[in-house]
Amino acid sequence: MIPRIRIFAASGPRSNAKSDRRPMPFRSMSLLIAGLLGLASLPCSAYAAAPTQPATRPTSQSTHDTLSPARVKAALADYTRWLDTLQQRHEVAGLATAVVYGDKVIYEHTSGYADAATGSKVTPTTVFRLASLSKAFATATAGLLIDDGRFSWNTKLIDVLPFFKLKDAQASSAATVGDILGQRIGLPRNTYDNLLEDNVPYEELVRKLDEVDLTCDVGQCYGYQNVAFSLIGDVIYAETGDFYYHQVDKRLFFPLGMHSASYGRAALEANKNWAHPHRKRRDGWVPYEPREAYYRVAPAAGVNASLRDMEKWLVAQMGGRPDVLSPALLKVLHAPGVATPSELHSTPWRRARLTSANYALGWRVFTYAGQTMIFHAGAVESYRTLIAFFPKYRFGVVMLRDSPGLTPAAVVPMLFDSVLGLPHEDWAGVEHPLPVKKARPTRHHRSRARHHRR
Repeated sequence: MIPRIRIFAASGPRSNAKSDRRPMPFRSMSLLIAGLLGLASLPCSAYAAAPTQPATRPTSQSTHDTLSPARVKAALADYTRWLDTLQQRHEVAGLATAVVYGDKVIYEHTSGYADAATGSKVTPTTVFRLASLSKAFATATAGLLIDDGRFSWNTKLIDVLPFFKLKDAQASSAATVGDILGQRIGLPRNTYDNLLEDNVPYEELVRKLDEVDLTCDVGQCYGYQNVAFSLIGDVIYAETGDFYYHQVDKRLFFPLGMHSASYGRAALEANKNWAHPHRKRRDGWVPYEPREAYYRVAPAAGVNASLRDMEKWLVAQMGGRPDVLSPALLKVLHAPGVATPSELHSTPWRRARLTSANYALGWRVFTYAGQTMIFHAGAVESYRTLIAFFPKYRFGVVMLRDSPGLTPAAVVPMLFDSVLGLPHEDWAGVEHPLPVKKARPTRHHRSRARHHRR
């Protein structure tokens, strides 16, 4: 399958207006690169950007350090080559990724299938489950309501939610909105996720938190949560009288023009082109039906969105939409909080590049080769998602996939290494030949092997 690649001009960001959501005419790459980076053309075709937003829309006034145009050009060409290799090796069922620099989407790439059974292809408007990338929408919505004076980061949960209780009475009295959103409430990692996956209702699980031994005092250590994190939905309902997802839609999806963003399985499947989760079989990728479980914790893992939606979200998170997310709020959301040392060692690129790791508010904050990087990844069933950016350069990437595997995500730090001028490392193994597969044993040997494993 031929992947779709688009590199956009820098004359202005694509409009959010529905009237501008039309196919963009072809333009030669030389014009695009000249407008974007002042560089010679790349050896592929591309689309021109749509008209700019109306002048009345506030835009970012902040400045940012610039990256080498030559390095950006070379990095995007390499990124395309690595992504093509992933597809050729059947490492992904379907993938969509974009690169944003400043306020502009400078690169799009889609490949593979939204549904391998029907042949439906991934496009920039294919809707994926975001998994834990949903958390940043929860913290941003909370921050906007805090700016409105509805509550504060220091609001005690026990003062808002009569049912809230931890095993330790002092901890119950101390826990705040900031503690649940900053993953520092003191519960063991992923408390009750196993029961959530067994279809125990969220409402029952949050009323059982007092049965769990704490690993530390509230605010003193990191413990990643989905169930406890989602208490922010109850706080928002208690303080506004409105449903959580209504607030997200009103405060974020609508003003940012995220037209296909939504919550819930029904909304996902209502889209004309939505990405099914896939499992790998001997004869290729096989789609299956998504489950409901993590949709029940909407603030933690309930958002569905397309690549086009997430491009707008990335622009906003990097300061390009101050009319929606102010610089002051972004500073709070991205401020390093509790230390997360385990994040430093989980993959080769992290061991080599990261020197510090913290959890902020719905975001991870890494020091990547001396540079601050804002990051989050998500995984639910076979969906895998990633968003990362460098505030100093306002350069970021989003990647959405509908199949599992660690290899595809590793091309993102390879891209970052390239634009930052770091020594090249093949973190994804895409520049090395695949190992030769051993001949399959005969049927007789396979049978004996299965019996031996039992």
